[in-house]
Amino acid sequence: MPFGHSGDTPTDDTIFGLIANDLEQKGYSIRHGALPLSLSNALLDYQHSISQKQFEEAGIGRGDDFVKTEFVRKDEICWINGDSEAGAAWLDWTSNLKTFLNRRLFLGLFSFESHFAHYAPGAYYKRHLDAFRGEANRVLSVVTYLNPGWQNADGGELVLYQDEQDMTGIKVAPLHGTVVVFLSEEFPHEVLPATRDRYSVAGWFRVNGSIDNRIDPPR
Repeated sequence: MPFGHSGDTPTDDTIFGLIANDLEQKGYSIRHGALPLSLSNALLDYQHSISQKQFEEAGIGRGDDFVKTEFVRKDEICWINGDSEAGAAWLDWTSNLKTFLNRRLFLGLFSFESHFAHYAPGAYYKRHLDAFRGEANRVLSVVTYLNPGWQNADGGELVLYQDEQDMTGIKVAPLHGTVVVFLSEEFPHEVLPATRDRYSVAGWFRVNGSIDNRIDPPR
């Protein structure tokens, strides 16, 4: 089953070009309906089919520094490895985005890690950065939302802050097929509680952090 745009919607290269322009001008991109509807639907269907046992309580940190804390976040995640048709199609789409952005913006993106995220009603993720300057190799954060029929009253917005001094931010409703891309080290952000189940896919493009033949793992 192909996952692509219909004839009356922009092609991936058109969408990728708009994302690249946004990143160059602002450091972030918010594009509603950017992910092909067929792929958005397939990812949502697959996420609904995943056994609850495959989800894990999310935490913060990496490796030995990983900590689970409900004070910071209360979502559940399931990593995408490409075993499913929908997951493989998502990884293919993001690989094409990586190639486009490297060619256009010379970002040196090397690898990609990604997971499904489920926020139950009332769940949240408090303000944070996806990478700390000079201490991690996440370069670009990508989020796509999988919530058909989402209403303003449902809440659950992503709030993207311009910098540490910004206390207002830009609110992004988690509308089905919306894609948000931003520089991981530059933009603090948070996820507000919702009144219904909220589904998304979050991912990060990384540069190559391998040193002295030691492979830097994707997560």
